[in-house]
Formats: sequence, structure tokens, C-alpha cells
Amino acid sequence: MRVSAASLLCLLLVLSATPAAADTRGDAKKQVEFGIAVAQRGLWREAIYRWLRAVQIDPTYAAAHNNLGIAYEHEGELDKARAAYEKAIDLEPDNTFIKQNYELFKEINDRTTRQDTQ
Repeated sequence: MRVSAASLLCLLLVLSATPAAADTRGDAKKQVEFGIAVAQRGLWREAIYRWLRAVQIDPTYAAAHNNLGIAYEHEGELDKARAAYEKAIDLEPDNTFIKQNYELFKEINDRTTRQDTQ
């Protein structure tokens, strides 16, 4: 069986891409975990920085977007919170945890908005 140089190159590119993707998620996960640790100590701005870094590293990381939603909500940045939650939902529409966070956010935010307009 002969393998062409182009086929071999494609195979090598696919094989070498897998560890890079795993490294990317791993790097993003480290940022998420660090963000959780600082948020638990009340350092929400640092947590936001870490979670933003995580989504820069891996834009498909729904948990990082969800955490950003929580942090932005905590800091009163409701438009940013909504956008972060919606991105998390877009990435993982069946994630019950993310859906619950977003639904609770909407319920509280919509109630507050209604009270402000009355």
C-alpha cells in the first residue's frame, strides 16, 4: 500500500492538531479554575479577567461563558451577563446547569426591569 506525500501530510496535520486542541481546552480550563478560586474570595474583577482569558483561548468553552455571565451579573453589568449566558446556551443548548442560570438571570432581570419602568 502506497501513501502519497499529500495524504501523509494531511494525516500528520490531523494527528498533530488533536493535542493542540486538548492543550487549548486544558489552558482554558486552568483559567476557569483560577477564576473560580478568586471569585470564591470575592475578587470578581480578577475572575472576569480569567474567564475572559479562557474564552479567548477557547471560544467554544461554554462553562467559561456561563461563569462570565454569573460574574457580570454579580457586578451589575447585565447586558454583558445576558450576552455571556446566551453564548453559553448557543454552545451547549442541552446543558441543564447553564439553562438554569440563564433562566434565573432572566427572571430576576426582567422583574427588576419591570419595576424600574413602573
